Amino acid sequence: MSSHHIVKDNQEPALIIANGESCSMHLLNQLLEWSPVVMVLDGALPRVLDLGIKIDIVLGDFDRAHEPEKVLAHQYPIEIIHTPNQDKTDLEKGIDLLLSRNHTAINIVWATGKRADHTLNNLSTLAKYKDLANLVMYDDYSKIFCLPKSFDKWYTAATPISLMPISRVEGVVTSGLKYNLNNEFLDLGICTSSSNEALQDGTVKIAYQSGTLLLMECHD
Repeated sequence: MSSHHIVKDNQEPALIIANGESCSMHLLNQLLEWSPVVMVLDGALPRVLDLGIKIDIVLGDFDRAHEPEKVLAHQYPIEIIHTPNQDKTDLEKGIDLLLSRNHTAINIVWATGKRADHTLNNLSTLAKYKDLANLVMYDDYSKIFCLPKSFDKWYTAATPISLMPISRVEGVVTSGLKYNLNNEFLDLGICTSSSNEALQDGTVKIAYQSGTLLLMECHD
């Protein structure tokens, strides 16, 4: 069974494996390497067990599986947490549990692809928790996270960068992009900044006044 490093503090991001499209083992191993806690949402459990990954927590309503304790006997010690509440998604319930244990940095994988409604809902979850946790969602083609009001990061030239508003975003100002914005607005379904890119090797700066803005670092 493949294991992950045990980190005794909560500074390294915990990892949630959701139930969307699987990613490459290369990416998954990168995320597992320093995760102090690995949580699997129950819908993904059979696929994760097939990979031989050591799990710390399995969470969900377990409506797809019978006797999870028996299925997970070889994983002990492990927490099996039943969350039948239908008012929240399993991803939200997983984030809530980690926050209650002071994990404010959380990586999420297998949360995109497959069903479009689940993907859209999972992306909106990043916005819902933006003031409570540092959430980063990964798949084989994208790294997605909510931007603070002021952000700067060094990128190599031609790195694809998309700015996707969750709500109407006002006063967007950027520098270092091929197509910069100067005090403009973004609004999903009306105006976005998709498939922009870093103009050259150097720092990209993004600032905005109001709203909720996702940054997607993408590659084909």
